[in-house]
Amino acid sequence: MIELVRTNDAVLISFVESLMRDAGIACFVADQNMSVLDGSIGILPRRIMVDADKADAARRILKDAGIENEIRRK
Repeated sequence: MIELVRTNDAVLISFVESLMRDAGIACFVADQNMSVLDGSIGILPRRIMVDADKADAARRILKDAGIENEIRRK
């Protein structure tokens, strides 16, 4: 799996998850339970992971949705 997006923005995470789900691309939100360490104040970013073979399609979807600036660069 590769990291597609890293953010603290819960709305953005939900939006990306929805886009991936609608496209049939499986994704996983890593570090989702790290809020235990930061006291639920959201300072630790979450990572949205996708299979490496679906990464290009996932990036195109984010670009088409107008949020290409959120794509994690290598």
